Amino acid sequence: MEYDFSNINTPAYVVDKSKLISNLEILRYVEKTSGCKILLAQKAFSMFEVYPLIAEYISGTASSGLYEAKLGYEYMKKQNHVFSPAYKEEEFDEILEICDHIIFNSFSQWEKFKDKALKSNRQFGMRINPEHSTQNHAIYDPCSAFSRLGVTKKNFKEDLLDGITGFHFHTLCEQNSDALIETINAVEEKFGPYIKKMKWVNFGGGHHITRKDYDVLALIECIKAFKEKYNVEVYLEPGEAIALDAGVLVSKVIDIIHNEMDIAIMDTSAACHMPDVLEMPYRPNVLNAKMPNELKYTFRLAGPTCLAGDVISDYSFDYKLKTGDIVVFCDMAIYTMVKNNTFNGMPLPSIYLAQNSTDFKLVKKFGYEDFKNRLS
Repeated sequence: MEYDFSNINTPAYVVDKSKLISNLEILRYVEKTSGCKILLAQKAFSMFEVYPLIAEYISGTASSGLYEAKLGYEYMKKQNHVFSPAYKEEEFDEILEICDHIIFNSFSQWEKFKDKALKSNRQFGMRINPEHSTQNHAIYDPCSAFSRLGVTKKNFKEDLLDGITGFHFHTLCEQNSDALIETINAVEEKFGPYIKKMKWVNFGGGHHITRKDYDVLALIECIKAFKEKYNVEVYLEPGEAIALDAGVLVSKVIDIIHNEMDIAIMDTSAACHMPDVLEMPYRPNVLNAKMPNELKYTFRLAGPTCLAGDVISDYSFDYKLKTGDIVVFCDMAIYTMVKNNTFNGMPLPSIYLAQNSTDFKLVKKFGYEDFKNRLS
C-alpha cells in the first residue's frame, strides 16, 4: 500500500495496521495447526496501543522483567510469562501476582525464591543453555562462551527440579526453522531425559516466522513432533515476527552538506532512534533508494547529534535530495521504540498507527517534558 506521509510531523514511527494483521494471521495459523502457543516478546515491540488487536490472534506476552510484565498484564490480559537473568527481592511479590509462568535463570535463584513461589498458584520454569550456536552475532548469542544466560548441562541440578514444570531455551536471532531444528537436537541430547518430566517447553524467540522465505511448514512439523514425543505444551515467543516490516521511520532532510561526498543531515538519529543500526550493526532499507552509486545521486544519511558516528548509511537516489525532502526507513517497528533514547536532548519520534494510506492516528507525541522527566 502506498502511503502519503506529507502531513506526518517528523520524525515519526508509523505502524501499518494491515501489515501487522497479516503477520498475526500467519502466527495464528502456526498456533492452530501445530498446537503451540505464541507469545509476543515485548522486548522487540511494546506498542501497547495494538495489544488488544494482537490478543485476538495469539496467546499472550513474554517479558524480561517487572515493567514489561506489568504492561502485558494491563493491556494484553492473556497469558503473561516472564524471564529474567535474576529477580530482585523487592519485585518478586508483584511478579508472582501478575505472571502465570515465571522462568528462572539459575538453580540458586530458584532456591532463593522457591518457598515463596510454591505457595502461589503459578508455574515455574528453568532456562537451559544447550551450548550450541547457530548464529554469528556474538552480542545476541546466548550460547557464546561465558554466557550468563541459561543453565548448562554441567551446572544442571536434577535434585532441585521439584516444583519446576517447564524448560525455556532461547538461542536464535532472526533465523529460519532449520536453526530451531538443529537447536532442538542439541537440547534433546543434553536435557532429553528431564524434558519428559516437564509440562511445557518454551522454544524462546528469534524465529523469523513472518519473513517471506521462512519455512513455516517445517516449523509446524517440528512442534508437532516435539509435542508428541514428550507430551508437553510448546511455547514460542517471537518479537520481531509480530511486527516485521510493519513499521517505518519517517524522517526529513534538514540540511545538505558536502565533504568529499554529499551528506544529508536528517531529523532522525541512528544513535537515538534506531540504535541497532550502530549496535548490531545493520543497514536499513530506504524507500525508493538503492546501494551507493546504483542510482544517479549518492548521499550519506546522517543524524543531527554530536556523535561523529551518528551515520545511518550511504544510499543512492534517482533524484537529488534537498532540504525538506521526506526519507522513509523501512522495518522500523521492532527494536526502535523500545530502545530509543534522548541523547543530546534529541526529541523522540511521534508514534502513528496507519489505518489506511491516508488515515494516520497519532498515538503518542513526545516533548520536552519526556526528556526532562528522565533526568533529575
